[in-house]
Amino acid sequence: MSIWSRISEALAALRKGESLASVFERLRTPPERSVAFTIAVIALSAKMAKADGQVTRSEVAAFREVFHIAPEDEPGAARVFNLARTDVAGYRDYASRIADMFGEDKTVLCDLMEGLFHIAIADGDYHPKEDAFLSEVARIFDLPDHRFRAIRSRYVPGEEPDPYSILGVDPETPMDEIRRAWRGLVRDSHPDRMVARGLPEEAVKMSEKRLVAINRAWEEISGKHAA
Repeated sequence: MSIWSRISEALAALRKGESLASVFERLRTPPERSVAFTIAVIALSAKMAKADGQVTRSEVAAFREVFHIAPEDEPGAARVFNLARTDVAGYRDYASRIADMFGEDKTVLCDLMEGLFHIAIADGDYHPKEDAFLSEVARIFDLPDHRFRAIRSRYVPGEEPDPYSILGVDPETPMDEIRRAWRGLVRDSHPDRMVARGLPEEAVKMSEKRLVAINRAWEEISGKHAA
């Protein structure tokens, strides 16, 4: 059974009146966690699309880059998106349920935020309402400010990535701690670890861009200290 068929089954329960909380409760562990992750990105993307008032072709294309959709699954994917967009539940409710589901696993929530940023900037225009939306989602996720800023700096045009923010450290942090932070981020971005966290395999490709930024930040910082 494809992931879209499994997603359609999960959301059919919502259409029958089952609560979002109970649906997510059944999707807490792998492999069903990948269904929950995908629903989360779809739902929040749909809500984000309403934030700036439009869904562009480039945003749809960006979503397809994150989630490979086979031709036979396109109708199901469209139904999922439209259901989430028209659902009476607000995005804060979705974000709160997702935050509760993944608990203290901030790495998964950061993965999810990266997917949302990828879609948000696909049209080359980062709308202020999108920024307000994503900032509020990050607050609900209880993401540390430096992690949110690190993600935003990698995606939003015109923002200068700060190598220390990307690694989650300060300029005054000792080099051995910075090295440990760098190695930890590289380890968390390994494809095997991402799949183990319950991400769909299609979403793992986002880690490639993250790894480039992480390694570039480390090279810049270590180069300064070696000079």
